This record gives sequence, C-alpha cells and structure tokens, in this order.
Amino acid sequence: MTPHPGSAKQQSDEVATTTSTPQVAADSDYDYSNFYYSSSDDLFAIFKPYDEWWYGSARNNGYYLFSQPMSTRPGPQIDLEEQLSHTKLELLNLASYNYLGLSYHPEVIAAAKDALDHYGLGAAGSPILSGTMDLHLTLEKELAEFKKKEAVMVFPTGYSTNVGLLSALLRAGDWAIMDQNVHASIVDGVIMSKANARFFRHNRPDDLEKKLRGTTGKRLVILEGVYSMDGDTARLPELVEVAKRAGARVMIDEAHSTFMYGAEGRGVAEHFDLEDEIDIHVGTFSKALGGQGGFVAGSQSLYNYLMGFARSRVFSCALAPAVTAGVLAALRVAKREPELRTKLWKNVAHFRGLLNSAGVDVAESTSQIIPIMIRDDRRILGIAQKLQRAGLYLQPIIYPAVAKHRSRFRVSISSTHTTEQLNRAATILTDILREEKVI
Repeated sequence: MTPHPGSAKQQSDEVATTTSTPQVAADSDYDYSNFYYSSSDDLFAIFKPYDEWWYGSARNNGYYLFSQPMSTRPGPQIDLEEQLSHTKLELLNLASYNYLGLSYHPEVIAAAKDALDHYGLGAAGSPILSGTMDLHLTLEKELAEFKKKEAVMVFPTGYSTNVGLLSALLRAGDWAIMDQNVHASIVDGVIMSKANARFFRHNRPDDLEKKLRGTTGKRLVILEGVYSMDGDTARLPELVEVAKRAGARVMIDEAHSTFMYGAEGRGVAEHFDLEDEIDIHVGTFSKALGGQGGFVAGSQSLYNYLMGFARSRVFSCALAPAVTAGVLAALRVAKREPELRTKLWKNVAHFRGLLNSAGVDVAESTSQIIPIMIRDDRRILGIAQKLQRAGLYLQPIIYPAVAKHRSRFRVSISSTHTTEQLNRAATILTDILREEKVI
C-alpha cells in the first residue's frame, strides 16, 4: 500500500488560499491504522509510505490541525499559528481542559514563581532517591485531607499514574474488567501488567455482571467518573453494586470530574455518596487545576506498596517543584472558591441550551465535555478547517482517539468563558453545521 504521492508544496499552497471545505483526496480514507504494521523485516520500512501519506495528503486534508502551536495561555481566547499557511489567528477556545481557569490564576502563578526562585527548575531526581521535596509531601497531605483518604501518591503525569498503578497491582492471571471507553493509559497499564483483560459495554451494569462471570481470583473493575470523549458520567451506584456483589475491587479515574463534581468538589464518587465503596481513586492535575501530574488516593497500605512497585514513578524524575507549588495553590483556590464550580455549571447549562435549541447532536453528555457528533471521518477535517477560519478553535476527534465512524468535535467549557463568548461560539458552530447539512 502506497498513499498518493502528490506535491506537498502545491497542496499546501492550495489549502492556504482556499476558504471553503477542501476537496478530499481518495486516499484520505487512510488513517493511522493503515500504518500500524509493515510486512518488511526492516523496522524503519514503514516510514516511507507513512511520509508519503503524511506529506502528500494527510496534512493538506486536515491532519495539520493537530499540534498547532499556541502563543498565549489556554484561556477562552487564544492566539495560534496555522501550520500550513503560517497565519497567526485569534480564536475563541473551546478545546482546553482548563475547566476552572486555574492555570493562570494570579495565586497559582505567584506560587509557581516563588517555587522557581527557591527550588530551581526541576526536582533533578527520582522520588525515591533525591527528587522528593517538602512541597511534594505537603501536596500529598493536603490532597489526602481533601479526598478524605489515608494517603495520596503524586505522579509526574496523569498517564504515568494509571500505567504505574495498574502495572504495580495486577499480575498475570489476575483480571481487569474495564468499561470499553476507559482512557488509553488504563488500557496500557493493564497490558503492561499482563493481567487478563475484559471490556464491558459502556456504562452497562448488566454487561459488567456478565463479564465478571467465570472470572476467579484477583479482580479489579475499572471505571471513570466522566468519560473524556462522550462527556457522560458513570452509572456508579449500579456498577459499584455489581462489582461488590461479585467480590471485586473497584477503581475510578476521576480525571475529568475531580474538583468539579460533588458538594465539595471531590468528584462523581462524592456526588453519589460512594467514596468509601470505591477502593482506588485516581485524578489528574492537568484538567481542573490547570497544572501537570496525577495522583492515586486510597489506603496507607496502597501507598506503601506503590512506593516499591509503581515503576513509572520510581524510575521517573519527580514532579517539578514550580509545577507542584502551582498545583498546591490551585487546590487551595478550588477548595476556597466553590463559586468557580457554580460558574462552570452555569456556563455548561447555557451552552448546552444553545446547542439543543439548534438541534445539535451531543450524544449522552451530561458534563462540561460536550461532544458534537459528526460521525463522518472524511468530512470532519474539512469542517474543522471552516470552524477555525471562522474564528473557533475546536479540535476534531478521530481514530484512534475514538472508534472509526464515531468522529466528533469535543467542546470543553470553562468557568472563565463569558456569556458573550459562548453565544458567539455557538453561532459559529451552528451556522457551519447548517452549511454542511449536519443539522
């Protein structure tokens, strides 16, 4: 298989000057899945056909929209350089995880600056050797108090949190029973553990019960609080009841719900009053707190065990002190100012109302993540270009982030969006969806 070898420069010039939806070449049916395997014995043989596809078609038909560099903070309004035309654009931003706007909160910035002056740039060591600083321990202590758990362990990234946790706990012969929509970091952690893996149909307690049948020994049921691509919340009471009845342990990843759901912001588990029924709680700092890193909350015994066996933490440099200080400040602000959550949910309700009145398909979303379902892997890239050129930054989500023919845009609402910004974004979005006959 060799993709179309057309002139990248010629197509780049055409894309840079057109303002309409670009013509999609026949080979744009290709995607990353076509380049996963190669029949050659040479490890690098796949590079040539991949580059021919990438430079000859993929970038020029919309893939260039990914990884475009921003030159401003991830706020409601951003400056961005379009990759092909090198044009600087001012865009309304509906693509950031900065749900509470804390990444640029004055107290957060001041705390990070002070830590940079005091500690320097990086931790310069693994947590178990020379990388642990008093800031890390303070953050873990305050997070444990916030989550009402015996202990919290901080990891350098959200991805490494799930990979380290699951590869530490599970062994060959154990069972991981996961919702089919769990994050890639969970899947990768289970793969690394060599445990048996089963997926149950998304948010289906009856299928979880079916998948648990016939499993014996150590079993872990893995759920998320809010699912990052669909924006729906877990049917937690029913799912936890099924797991507990079968004698399985339960883990919940609340990356997109901690600090936003529940009376005190502890997440979907708090919202359903099930915090004590769930054995392992996972969260991240890169979403609502606007920083970087992740954490595991649970028993002191769990913490102690992970100290020795969570390889993604043991063999990584500890979280940078400036980031740690900023996250700690963001945690304190989030606890002190529940009005940030109130404003977020007010914005979510307003924007969802605008979409509903226009007949936009938002699937089963109930959260601050609102998918705009397109379900056409070829057309969505061209629609994304039109949205961007109309002033809206809203990234297309395609395979492998979602299944083929489940493409969508993913709106992320923030407490810092103004009503005027949301109205303008909804107008741009609905006008173009009408032009494209999506609605």
